[in-house]
Parts: sequence; structure tokens; C-alpha cells
Amino acid sequence: MSVKNNLLEIKRDLPENVTLVAVSKTHPASAIMEAYEAGHKIFGENKVQELVEKYEELPKDIEWHLIGHLQTNKVKFIAPFVSLIHSVDSLKLLQEINKQALKNNRVINCLLQIYIANEETKFGLSFAEAEQLIASEEFKQLKNIHITGLMGMATNTEDLKQIRNEFHSLKNFFEKLNTKGSGLSTLSMGMSSDYKIAIEEGSNMIRVGSTIFGNRTYAN
Repeated sequence: MSVKNNLLEIKRDLPENVTLVAVSKTHPASAIMEAYEAGHKIFGENKVQELVEKYEELPKDIEWHLIGHLQTNKVKFIAPFVSLIHSVDSLKLLQEINKQALKNNRVINCLLQIYIANEETKFGLSFAEAEQLIASEEFKQLKNIHITGLMGMATNTEDLKQIRNEFHSLKNFFEKLNTKGSGLSTLSMGMSSDYKIAIEEGSNMIRVGSTIFGNRTYAN
């Protein structure tokens, strides 16, 4: 099936409140344009250099999300245009995003990445660390960032019950923070292999790549 058909098939079954981020990492501009011409304008990249190159090449009304691990020394390259950073996992990173947002006269939307998986290779804050960060005086001084929600990745496993439990734990934490007045609106959970479970557990933003673009990787 084509990128367009894959995209339309996914969107047909999505609840209205769920935002689809088409994960275009490693795929060429031509594949993104096929999705764009089908009416999709929200794309996710996990590497800063690739994101910048595609931003420069592609239509300027695309909403770019940085979904991969972000190093502080690379924030400056995406600060002028990025719509949402999914992968914020430290106060230090938030402070740098705030600094670069201020330079660009912007407020940058961010998600706190929460560690819910049983895998050492994944990044993220623990529930306790996230609460401490939000409550800290240093955080309250950051005026050029806006925490709109949380992001989490489940364990890469065939155990669907484990995946569901991990998503459920993040949804519960999301609701706990909101009872304390955090005003969070976005819960980004779910990728190609598990987004249907994530939606059942309360996700309202999914990150889907291979189901749209296929598994092939391209040289840029």
C-alpha cells in the first residue's frame, strides 16, 4: 500500500481526540510529501540534523515534533521552528530549551518524558523526579517553555498485559498531576506496534512510523 493509503487507513479508525504524529525519521522528503499531499501536516523526527534538513527543504506549514533523545548542545538548531519536543528528561535540558526559546522570541511546547518501560536503553524521568521538577523553583522561573503533557514508551515486548500496565501507570500519573493543577493536555503514548492499546489506556497522541512509511530506511 502507498503512504497515502496507509495514512488514511490509520486515520479512519482514530478517535477524534487523538493526534497522529507521522514518524518520518530515515525516510526521504518525497515520502513526507506524499503524506503531506494527502492532508497530513504533523511529522516526528528523532535526530536534530535530519529534522533541520527536512524543515529547510519542505513546506513551512508542517508541524515538526522532535521525538528522539535531545542533547542540550543541539537545542539551538531546532529552537526557531520546532512545534513540540517530546523527549524532555531533565531540568538542565528544559533550561537550555528556555534559553534558546527566549533568543528566538518563542515559547516552546514540551512534553516530559517519563520512564515506564522495563528497559535500560530508554530515557525518562521517574514519577518522583517529574513531580520534583515541576514543583521546583528553578522550573517555575522558566517562562519560555510550556509543559503541555507527558510522553512515555512501553517495553518492547510481546507481553501485551505488560504494555497495557505501563501505559495505564502513565495515564494514572497524568491524571494525578492534573488534580494538582498542572493543566496538562497531551498524553503521548503508543507507536506502530502498540498504539491501539495506548489509545485504550488514554493516549491522545500517537507516534506512528513504519505502519505509514514502511520498514525500509533511506540514506539521506
